[in-house]
Amino acid sequence: MPSRFRRSPGGGLSWLPQRRDAPGRSVAGFLVSVAVFVASMGGLGAEPRVVRPFERDARFIPANAIDVQVLATLRKRAIEPANLCSDEVFVRRVYLDVIGTLPEPEEVRSFLQDRYPGKRAALIDALLKREEFADYWALKWCDLLRVKAEFPINLWPNAVQAYHRWVRDAIRENRPYDRFARQLLTSSGSNFRVPPVNFYRAIQGREPSAIAAAVALTFMGTRTDKWPEARRSGMAAFFSRLAYKQTAEWKEEIVCLNPAPMGPLRAVFPDGTAVRVAPDEDPRRIFADWLVAPKNPWFARNIVNRIWAWLLGRGIIHEPDDIRPDNPPVNPGLLACLEKELVKAHYDLRHVYRMILNSRTYQQSSIPRSRHPRAGALFAHYLVRRLDAEVLIDALDWIGGTGEGYSSAIPEPFTYIPESQRTIALADGSITSTFLEMFGRPARDAGLESERNNEPTDAQRLYLLNSSDVQRKIERSPRLSKLLLSARGNRRELITGIYLTILSREPTQDELAAAEAYCQTGSLTLKQAADDLAWALINTKEFLYRH
Repeated sequence: MPSRFRRSPGGGLSWLPQRRDAPGRSVAGFLVSVAVFVASMGGLGAEPRVVRPFERDARFIPANAIDVQVLATLRKRAIEPANLCSDEVFVRRVYLDVIGTLPEPEEVRSFLQDRYPGKRAALIDALLKREEFADYWALKWCDLLRVKAEFPINLWPNAVQAYHRWVRDAIRENRPYDRFARQLLTSSGSNFRVPPVNFYRAIQGREPSAIAAAVALTFMGTRTDKWPEARRSGMAAFFSRLAYKQTAEWKEEIVCLNPAPMGPLRAVFPDGTAVRVAPDEDPRRIFADWLVAPKNPWFARNIVNRIWAWLLGRGIIHEPDDIRPDNPPVNPGLLACLEKELVKAHYDLRHVYRMILNSRTYQQSSIPRSRHPRAGALFAHYLVRRLDAEVLIDALDWIGGTGEGYSSAIPEPFTYIPESQRTIALADGSITSTFLEMFGRPARDAGLESERNNEPTDAQRLYLLNSSDVQRKIERSPRLSKLLLSARGNRRELITGIYLTILSREPTQDELAAAEAYCQTGSLTLKQAADDLAWALINTKEFLYRH
């Protein structure tokens, strides 16, 4: 299926597919769909007018303390915040951001028809309780914690499954974050039977300096390779009594304190405070007590900054795992506000999610109203970014009514994943596919946010345009077949159903007219036209991106 470029009315370029198997069956004829949207993604057309159906005309009225801080910073720099996003955009955005899942068309219709003023807050609360919330955020945490069976992490399948289940359960039950961190830092025992000890097993180096570096990266958001040697060795001392012991069971390992007699230990906290650790004390516990203390300058700041970056596409400190004095926050008041909220809520992370998601800042349109070069970095609009690899393949499978056949024959024991399991629920970073690798899934080797690459490539574009896998998903889709059957030849109803399924909104009048005209092409059956429309919409930025 070769492709060509066409300039959209809004000035952007949209990549239009043409089907090789049927001469003249070009979907370019109706892919006027999101012309203004495509232009806005490139920063073009940032005009003060309201762009329908993506936004509504609404002044930036603060909804909570987040908005007060953001708006104050924007006003100082004379930056105009974006309009409020439309309900159509919000329902799709919040489903993808909170549970990594597209909404069902019936859920979209129900939300759009609801006249309750607090319906956005009600939807946020409902999504935070969904099982997919635990699946999706366990995926995020397993990236950071390097949950991977094979080289170079080598947790092995038994430990991976136990570790992933423990992380997912902690998220599902909303375990306080200070307790979550403490359990990871202080647990001892078998890596098969005490899942959190896999935190230490998943670190490539076993020397104290490597362990200290992983702890600082994960829980403090800082990189010790930029620290002075004295500071690194002072923190490494807290992990110098850790020991690893093999057992008779295949690949099982005990993580514990070294039982050999030792004298007092001198260690230094990252803030420069020295401490003497008695021979019978676990220095990890002393470090954990210091780390999770409410006044610790790193602990709460790190996690609220990460959550902000996960939900809005950029950290208040950017990169979110590179916190250092010469990389200051773009909005110190905002970061301090979120830190205080987390501590006040006794480290309830869902409280932070809820606060961010309900903010006017999060609910802004992705179409900027300011040409200021710092508008995006200061959160004057929602940042557009491509769907994660796992979310995208799940969305394609959801449309196509299919699943992915993941498995791993090496190492033993053989790992089989049923096709009904969502990709966002995969436990093992070693179990992968050509699609996941092509679309930037992280290797889980370093625990860095930058391991995930969501930048688009030519290979990705060609796959979506030409892949026989995508073609089969569309042509054999039970969802699209059901729409075709229920429409009973009514082209408008069919087109509207396809738009709701793929883009979570109804088509505009222009889009509807263009699609109807294409459906009446003499050489096409309605089924062929519907498949072409679905393929074209899947290749739009509106489908492929969070916006």
